[in-house]
Amino acid sequence: MSMTLQFIGATEEVTGSCHLLTLNQRQLLLDCGMIQGGKTDVARNREPFEFSPADIFAVVLSHAHIDHSGRLPALVKQGFDGPIYTHKATAELCEILLRDAAKLQQRDTERVNKRREKQQLQPLEPLFTEEDVEQVLNHLIPLEYEQLVPVMPGVDIMLHDAGHILGSALVELFLEDGERQRKVVFSGDLGRKGMPILRDPELIDSADLVLMESTYGERLHRSWEDTLEELKAIFAKTIQSSRGNILIPAFSVGRAQELIYLFHLYAKEWQLSGWSIVLDSPMAIEATRIYVRNYPLMDEDFQQLTQMHPGVHPLLSQVRFIRDTEESMSLNDIDHGLIIIAGSGMCNGGRIRCHLQHNLARPNSDVIICGFQALGTPGRLLVDGAEELTISGQSIPVRAKIHTVGGLSAHADQAELLRWYQHFAKAPPLILVHGEPNAQQALLAKLAQQCPDTHAVIAQHGDTLDLSALPELVWLPAAAAFAE
Repeated sequence: MSMTLQFIGATEEVTGSCHLLTLNQRQLLLDCGMIQGGKTDVARNREPFEFSPADIFAVVLSHAHIDHSGRLPALVKQGFDGPIYTHKATAELCEILLRDAAKLQQRDTERVNKRREKQQLQPLEPLFTEEDVEQVLNHLIPLEYEQLVPVMPGVDIMLHDAGHILGSALVELFLEDGERQRKVVFSGDLGRKGMPILRDPELIDSADLVLMESTYGERLHRSWEDTLEELKAIFAKTIQSSRGNILIPAFSVGRAQELIYLFHLYAKEWQLSGWSIVLDSPMAIEATRIYVRNYPLMDEDFQQLTQMHPGVHPLLSQVRFIRDTEESMSLNDIDHGLIIIAGSGMCNGGRIRCHLQHNLARPNSDVIICGFQALGTPGRLLVDGAEELTISGQSIPVRAKIHTVGGLSAHADQAELLRWYQHFAKAPPLILVHGEPNAQQALLAKLAQQCPDTHAVIAQHGDTLDLSALPELVWLPAAAAFAE
């Protein structure tokens, strides 16, 4: 009998979430995410999987963000033919996110192949195509929260609301190998208490092992009240000085909807009546429609507001939706009075790059960074104080004012991570995933202070844990995960 867990992705980095559970020679994946960041990081997505896709019995997907779902089409393309269990709202969001990812793969591969042709090199195939995405969609099994579901012999799961984006889930895994029973809890991406639109993350009472994200394990976010004041001050200063445009790079799922909601609530207080606010992202627009359809998943405040004003939906008012490419390009003729919300959130793709190209060099423009920026991405360069940015081969001087508003993050900060973990009884062993080393080391130090009885470690790439030995953490050679 065997019961192991191997850490494949999001080990000492934030993207590429992927963990391999083996129970009695059957294998299950927790997430199958794309690696994001600079060119070197993105190129790693083309490396072979560290397991045989055809041998994976099932996948459990925590949520739709590409760093958790983005390699599913490649998994199917390379032989996976099993079910993919996820929340029903995640299944809806995956359709638009993965289709968009496939189009980007096609476009980027065509661009690379033009260079390879000049170098007399063989052309590359896209990592996956829209046809591969269609296959993924056929494998999705939509679930509700709090529904106990058998997903593999000896493995039952139950999803709970993680409060990160629509449909995001904490995953309880109930394991039995014929001799032992174990309960593993995977946080996925953990949201925050008291944030708009979504419900607070659920608390879990017990576990034999906890896998917890650590994206912001080294910092504390500003309070929600202080964050609103910070945004108000940015807009006030811009208005008073008759400045130019405001660009807000935003993730199409989660952050874009949160910003729309804030403009619905506070546009009058922030004195934005003279400004035109646009959402320039077809994918974010589609995601917003999915949010609207999944109204019962929203928090009580959002539902009450919608009931009080039935003719004015808080996600469909105040902001103008831009779908057409020509209309998007025409925004670049406007040099003031415009607030543009556009993807991608890390400025490494999407329409925001065109708007940055036209506005970054203007001293009277502002850029509000309001989400995690992976190492090597243009957004991270802006946060770190880059003096110029290369966009479409053109070097753009950064003269616009760059604001980093961390309080809008959809990831729990250090204190929120600790509070969530401390709700577990008897201090179960804790494995930190989905975080950069400095964040994880800081979180480990704080855990040692506040939870001295906890055995907490940082997952290393390829580490294989013997779950049958819990509560002791016994590490096996990586090959043990595949041993018969």
